[in-house]
Amino acid sequence: MPKTTLVSLAASLGVSRQTVSNVINAPHRVKPETRMRVQHAIAESGYRPSAAARQLRTRRSMNLGIRLMPVVDGINGSILDRFLHALTESAQDEGYRLTLFCAESDSGEIRQYEELLKVADLDGFVLTGTHYGDARTEWLLEHEVPFAAFGRPWSSVEDPFGSGHPWVDVDGGAGTEQAARTLIEQGHTAVGFIGWPAGSGAGDDRRAGWKRAMVAAGLATDTLDIQADDGVPAGAQGAERLASRGATALVCASDSLALGAAAKMRQLFPEQASGTVIGFDDTPVAAAVGLSSVSQPIEDAARHIIAVLAHELAGTNFPGGEEVPERHLLLPPTLIQRTPYSFSSS
Repeated sequence: MPKTTLVSLAASLGVSRQTVSNVINAPHRVKPETRMRVQHAIAESGYRPSAAARQLRTRRSMNLGIRLMPVVDGINGSILDRFLHALTESAQDEGYRLTLFCAESDSGEIRQYEELLKVADLDGFVLTGTHYGDARTEWLLEHEVPFAAFGRPWSSVEDPFGSGHPWVDVDGGAGTEQAARTLIEQGHTAVGFIGWPAGSGAGDDRRAGWKRAMVAAGLATDTLDIQADDGVPAGAQGAERLASRGATALVCASDSLALGAAAKMRQLFPEQASGTVIGFDDTPVAAAVGLSSVSQPIEDAARHIIAVLAHELAGTNFPGGEEVPERHLLLPPTLIQRTPYSFSSS
């Protein structure tokens, strides 16, 4: 079967090639009944516009860059995999491709920006892991390079020009607040928190959510907050320290911390009811062992990042009839409650 082209599609519909092109690139210029007929034919035929022709027309490479972050462990790394897969799929749907690159630090990432803009002529970048004093956003804004971030700016330092650059984030504080509130409603009056060292942005946000729930319930927080580097051993150590201070339930900033904490809590309180530890990220490992966890809408975040960045790049050429994506979007997470599996032998 011959491949459908713009010319053959236009001929089969009895319209001009320009009409088909307008339906694809500027649908607001085409009468609704004609637009619907052409769109239906495009969907039925599986026609895909020529990427080369689009690049010539738009003067863009249709390529976006994103830094491939190192995987700290095999647990939380699954979140990065999900995000990257969804981002790639969404980019393809918009006619873009992703260029992956590595960097050891933020300054190294900025050097990669400079190099890729010279040799690969990238249209823009997707940022991940935003944090306090993020020099990457300042550099991109100063050099007027289009970008969208997965992670909000945590202070005015990251947006020195007040441009309000596009970002998408998950409301981690709302997730840990719900987790703590759930444990309090189960009767726990000493709910501890194991989180990352202060200053990480996302980590501070998750800690603040736990604290809001505790304060709202009139419960003390001073001795129930542990700061630790991410990882299963740190979670176990944190749980032991908090249990010695009277904690009977725990909220953790990650599933890695929660897995270590849950194992230690089962060891210290074998008679206690299950489900007293809640993690964050809802990783496959958490699901496998029955650990309750806060789930992030990663796929929704990736889709919106590509949508808002595509809109930024299109500028005045963005079709007027399409919905303009929100430039700043905070997505709500969901608490997934489970009953931990018992692996003890009978």
